[in-house]
Amino acid sequence: MDMITFRLAEDTEADVAALVALYDGAARWMQGRGIDQWTPGERDAEHFRLRIKQDEVWFAEVAGAVAGAWELWWEDLPAWGRQPPVAGYLHRLMTDRRLAPAGTGRAMLARAEQRIAEAGRELSRLDCKTSNPHLRPYYESAGYRVVGEQPHKAGPDGSNYGVTLLEKRVGGAGRP
Repeated sequence: MDMITFRLAEDTEADVAALVALYDGAARWMQGRGIDQWTPGERDAEHFRLRIKQDEVWFAEVAGAVAGAWELWWEDLPAWGRQPPVAGYLHRLMTDRRLAPAGTGRAMLARAEQRIAEAGRELSRLDCKTSNPHLRPYYESAGYRVVGEQPHKAGPDGSNYGVTLLEKRVGGAGRP
């Protein structure tokens, strides 16, 4: 497998444009397969600039080319509500299907989980649309367990949709 390296995204035109293109490409790929998760154009440059400023956005690169990315938040009020500071929240785990070697998604999850543990947090949390039957088994096979449902998460367009809440222990007491 090609060597995957990771780096934090910066608030530069090149990084932000790469994130928008990666998101739109992943959204088109999903839609082309009938997967109800993302819509092209739903996350623009301002979205990614805000995430870079407020949280962490990471790139996965192969031979210097962007093969994937994800957002790591330190709180997630829309899906999880107020919580004690024990978790990191993963969002928009996305790959470029043309460049990412097999296993890139799992490698990104592992790096995100490592970062969460390095920050002294015990849990990696994420959510996926309840209407998407593909993601839940993927995350469960990576060690995540379902811990609840949030039936009325607000979307960027003001609509509400249901999400499944999943978590995995990555640090602290009982760490694998």
